[in-house]
Amino acid sequence: MTLTIVIVFLLGYLLISLESNLKVNKTAIALLLSVVLWTLYSCSLAAYAPDGISLKEFQDTIINIHFVKHLGDTGEIIFFLLGAMTIVEVVDANGGFNFVRQKLATRSKHTMLWRVVVVTFLLSAILDNLTTSIVMVMVLRKLVAAKKTRMLYCGMVIMAANAGGAFSPIGDVTTIMLWIKGNVTSMGVISELLLPSLATVLVPALVMHWQMKGKLRPMVNEPEATEEKYDFSLTQRNVVFYVGVVGLVSVPVFRALTGLPPFMGVILVLSILWVITEFFYRTRKIESNRANRVSKVLHSIDMSTILFFLGILMAVAALEETGALATFGKTLDSLTHGNHYLVTGIIGIASSIVDNVPLVASCMGMYNLQAVGDFAQDGIFWQLLAYCAGTGGSILIIGSAAGVVVMGLEKISFGWYFRHFSLLALAGMLSGMAVYYLQRLIFF
Repeated sequence: MTLTIVIVFLLGYLLISLESNLKVNKTAIALLLSVVLWTLYSCSLAAYAPDGISLKEFQDTIINIHFVKHLGDTGEIIFFLLGAMTIVEVVDANGGFNFVRQKLATRSKHTMLWRVVVVTFLLSAILDNLTTSIVMVMVLRKLVAAKKTRMLYCGMVIMAANAGGAFSPIGDVTTIMLWIKGNVTSMGVISELLLPSLATVLVPALVMHWQMKGKLRPMVNEPEATEEKYDFSLTQRNVVFYVGVVGLVSVPVFRALTGLPPFMGVILVLSILWVITEFFYRTRKIESNRANRVSKVLHSIDMSTILFFLGILMAVAALEETGALATFGKTLDSLTHGNHYLVTGIIGIASSIVDNVPLVASCMGMYNLQAVGDFAQDGIFWQLLAYCAGTGGSILIIGSAAGVVVMGLEKISFGWYFRHFSLLALAGMLSGMAVYYLQRLIFF
């Protein structure tokens, strides 16, 4: 039965990868896959029951303990993302990211390049790479008139967003997963992945700096947004921005001080932001049906993405229960002679083809967290996994959420990105791995 479950998982994975060709939403497939796998597993528990334990007792253990634990682990990630996405939406709806446009404005192509790289890198560490990419593309449309030039900047946005998300515990879904499960700590991932992540984006940026020359064409002036566009005054909007962004950055501190799961910190920030905005609406005597209210913003959250994580993580959990992931992990270790750089490098390249969320989830099922050694908390393997899975998605434009959203917004083709950025992204990832190796050699 394990072979059947693995085959069904691979078929489902293939259908998810071919979403654009099949015209079937990957969330529907992921949800169906999770239910089918758990059904197959629960109907064949007799084959997995250990000797000396009755089938009924084993079934109760799997359903009431193991299944509930997997669901709880998945729920932590989902509630974290749901809260964080809502906070970012509320900040954005109140003009919180207008300062980005003001900071980037320049006529120099070189200056624009480095400002885009730095701002994207830092923002993606604070927010997430998907939201940051959307914000940066919208800003670039206001600053860069030439389509081809803007596409080059957008390519750098993808790489900078993925690199910035890799060294932050809240910057990328895969890093969030590893952080919530305790495989990495906030200080561990920041201190040891910051320099490799910088190298990942600096190498492509230096090449682009050499290729870009001249000045940007001036944009047609557009009228600035008036105060009437927003529900709140400038001071109130600044309060919303600082509460939201500083609150998100403080979530790791909240976890360290309380020991509570990170999603509790995010819910705390969201609830405070909600109370503050409701107070602002009351003082300004604005009607209750405004679209920017938190209660309304919740309706605009991308629930399809949230449900996709639910489906794919529970599908991987079913695969983990069969023991297939542990067996595959031992085989991979044997073939690579335990070379963590080779294993995670392969995973990084694979993440440019398939979604990195199930890849990381699978690795977490293949290898157990240990008390000491390379698989201990903040061990070499887990940090390299966070780094490679996050930055490897930049190799192909379809390899990350940031790449997919930029591809859709700017209508960038797969082939164009492959010709201009794939080798640069691969060189950046390998450079970061080299920096990590030297850093470990010298400092750790």
